[in-house]
Amino acid sequence: MTSATMLPPAASKSAYFAPRPDATMLAIKKLEAAPGLTWSPQTPVPQIGPRDALVAVTHAGICGTDRHIYEWDAWSQSRIPIGITTGHEFVGRVVAVGSAVTRTAVGQRVSAEGHVGCGICEPCRTGNGHICEKVDILGIDRDGCFAQYVSVPEENIWPVDDAIPDHIAAIFDPLGNAMHTVMSAGVSGRSVVITGVGTIGLMAVTIARAAGAGTIIVTDPFERRLEIAKELGADHTFNARDESWPEAARRLTHNQGPQVWLEMSGHPNGIRDGFKALRNGGTVALLGLPSKEVTLNLAEDIIFKGATVLGINGRRMFETWYQVESFLLSGRLNLAPIVTHQIEMSDFDRGLKLMQAGDAIKVVMRVPH
Repeated sequence: MTSATMLPPAASKSAYFAPRPDATMLAIKKLEAAPGLTWSPQTPVPQIGPRDALVAVTHAGICGTDRHIYEWDAWSQSRIPIGITTGHEFVGRVVAVGSAVTRTAVGQRVSAEGHVGCGICEPCRTGNGHICEKVDILGIDRDGCFAQYVSVPEENIWPVDDAIPDHIAAIFDPLGNAMHTVMSAGVSGRSVVITGVGTIGLMAVTIARAAGAGTIIVTDPFERRLEIAKELGADHTFNARDESWPEAARRLTHNQGPQVWLEMSGHPNGIRDGFKALRNGGTVALLGLPSKEVTLNLAEDIIFKGATVLGINGRRMFETWYQVESFLLSGRLNLAPIVTHQIEMSDFDRGLKLMQAGDAIKVVMRVPH
């Protein structure tokens, strides 16, 4: 890091200083092709290039993707390199910047977009960097933020407003996914059904309510999640295992069906039921990822309905980030029931097990320094 500008201790507003070039750090890594993650106390601190910032991570959110990696499912086995530092949701302080960095300042409190685009493919050059053809993802393709320090290109850095608390700033990533889904579908003044209210689905409930949605209907197989959805502004809730819910949803929306459907579950039955419920001419935004192929009646579900189908991938860079910040600063979002656990980084295994058991919705780790 000889080309980096370091944070002088006297200038710091916190206890987060740039480490020595040969320093090591605490990290959570995927070291074996088997279930589990490994606590690694002697991981080298990332080096930064001329256009990078080194961030001392203070808080990191555990995501569903991290759970997939922890469980070492089929997707993880085909996608995750052994030896990588996991994690992609965080907030922290910039402690060093490369020699060509121009806008990011040492000492700045920041989060970051976890999708690192190539910058030269057609999507990147036309404002669609979230679907870059050669994207690298933090914690998947390059070392992530489950560590005391993470290196991020300056283009991906997001300065965090002082009014936004750390445990919320750490989860801009999933909140951005929910925001992208809701805003793409255009929910204002329209009836909405949300299938699957895990972390991002619950975030979508409070965003849709804040964005002026009409009747909000949600489905999920877990009663606790349905109760939280009601607390966040859902008008009607149905257990996803109840096969009659699509017809009930149609009755609740003038016997026509919801105008907007936000699909967050990725479950084949949820997807098929959602198409049953959706009214003719309705809009569906698909975010949930199925674990296998899903069979649909294309003619009945989409063509004859005149449905608009939107595929949602990640966050729009950086339109969605501005929207998230604006909604948070307005005070219109209720995230308190969603962030159910704040734990120490060393307790990561318990945090993942809480998610597996359904006892936690969103878990945020405090990273020691």
